[in-house]
Amino acid sequence: MRKSSISMRRGWQRVALAVCGLWLAGCCAGGGGGSEVRMQGAGATFPNPLYQKWFSEYNRISPGARFDYQSIGSGGGIKQITTRTIDFGGSDAPMTEEEIRRTRGEVLHIPTALGAVGITYHVPEVRAELRLTPEVIAGIYLGRVSRWNDPAIAATNPGLRLPDREITVVYRSDGSGTTFVFTEYLSKISPEWKQQVGSSTAVRWPVGIGAKGNEGITGQIKQTPYAVGYVEHLYAEQNKLPVAAVRNAAGEFVRPSLDSITAAAAGAAGAMPEDLRVSITDAPGETAYPISSFTYLLVYRTQRDQAKGKALVAFLWWAVHEGERYAREMSYAPLPPEMVAKAEAKINSITFQGAPLRQ
Repeated sequence: MRKSSISMRRGWQRVALAVCGLWLAGCCAGGGGGSEVRMQGAGATFPNPLYQKWFSEYNRISPGARFDYQSIGSGGGIKQITTRTIDFGGSDAPMTEEEIRRTRGEVLHIPTALGAVGITYHVPEVRAELRLTPEVIAGIYLGRVSRWNDPAIAATNPGLRLPDREITVVYRSDGSGTTFVFTEYLSKISPEWKQQVGSSTAVRWPVGIGAKGNEGITGQIKQTPYAVGYVEHLYAEQNKLPVAAVRNAAGEFVRPSLDSITAAAAGAAGAMPEDLRVSITDAPGETAYPISSFTYLLVYRTQRDQAKGKALVAFLWWAVHEGERYAREMSYAPLPPEMVAKAEAKINSITFQGAPLRQ
């Protein structure tokens, strides 16, 4: 009896330890009882600060959802969402028809915010804001305007003593939505650029030196006197670099700001295609900044993992509603109400095995 009692006691101890181990494992995996869902994203550098803020704030109300986003450029985001090596991608450039044909299912474009490409420069002798025409910007990147005291630059900057120094042109060396927006703008305003170079996330640049990412461009401009480059305007502001005022389609010189970017998007919702892929560069309007764009999150309409799909849909809904209040705080232009409604329709169309994921 004694041996039997000891054996039974040891058996119950083993059962208790096993139950305790399972309970601890559940707590560790689920952050207190529920399963943790981890989602991987990658892509555009421009919205990265906003997205990181969103992920941090959203995790406070939904601790079981973890998002990891790598800021590798829009081109990288498009490539990785195409091969489904990530759960969602980020891009300032809408996917092309050729890129869409290569995907493994229908990819939705969910607009998240508005941004702008600024023309930044490092001219030690110039403290005032430069004013640049579309023709001058195209001329600089074509190599036709090669010195800072070129008459074409002087004509729109009377009173400034422009130095007789060679312009060092800086461009993005990685595939990027910033490059797409900038080259698409140049293709609209310069037939020569459109014919010789065209628009894409990566192009063969006629002149200049390359730098990787918005961070690389701003770093290169800061350390290179007489350089000029294109960058998401927030990066220029954060690095205390000047940004030029650009002459828009109405003939007004406008610098990028929340109001001028929003003005460029005004009326875009009415002419928006069903898939939400749209260009707002060289937009009409006296107050519109001409090198503006939407930035998108790219997600598959048909999700392969139900838990991930539900978590992603819940986050997207939060982002285009509650999340938009952080956009303006961080100097991003938030979506206008008309675009929020269109984003809602896309989010509601995301499914798992034919059933909508947002209930």
